[in-house]
Amino acid sequence: MTRYWFRPKRYGYGATPTTWEGWAVTITFAGILAVSIVAMELLAGPTNFRAWLIWGAIVATATWWFIQFSRRHTDGEWRWRWGGQSDTLKS
Repeated sequence: MTRYWFRPKRYGYGATPTTWEGWAVTITFAGILAVSIVAMELLAGPTNFRAWLIWGAIVATATWWFIQFSRRHTDGEWRWRWGGQSDTLKS
């Protein structure tokens, strides 16, 4: 049996970590992103537009991979949810 690291959110779109592995992956990704921002500021400076553009492309690609990884390890599908049992908009 597969053990899922994430579960669909009750409200909104996406998933949230439910196991220590899911939290570890999420915190590691956020930490690497934070360290990369500080490193870019120190190494490239705020005026090196080309370096920041390349950094942005790398971050966008890494974020895409993180989302795909999270989707594969989620117990259920990613879709918009309203919090109710039927997940439908009540008028």
